[in-house]
Amino acid sequence: MYAKNELLFPHHAIPQLRDSRGEAWGQLVERVSQLPETHEEVLAFMLLMIRFNGCMACETDSYRAMRGCSRCALQMLRRFKASDEELLRMYDEALADVQHYLHRQGEPLPVQWYIEERQRV
Repeated sequence: MYAKNELLFPHHAIPQLRDSRGEAWGQLVERVSQLPETHEEVLAFMLLMIRFNGCMACETDSYRAMRGCSRCALQMLRRFKASDEELLRMYDEALADVQHYLHRQGEPLPVQWYIEERQRV
């Protein structure tokens, strides 16, 4: 039977990624896990994972989707050959993108950005 499939990387999967890399990554995951789902840092983390995992190309009947977002993300993080610093740089880039979008839009509620971004793609 199919697992509960998400359209984009879900907020509830973030804490499960804490021990998948080094200490700096774990600290980022810990901090982001404790923030509200609509916080810009959480949205940036989710955007990072969407880009990193290729969530937009994931099909609901694919092997990846059937395994679930957490397992897919853990596998991608384990396979990532670059350093944690590169991963954190990618997060910083996603955060800058979120902040740029919020500033450009006159600071709408972050959840509005999330919904608009999801509909755009």
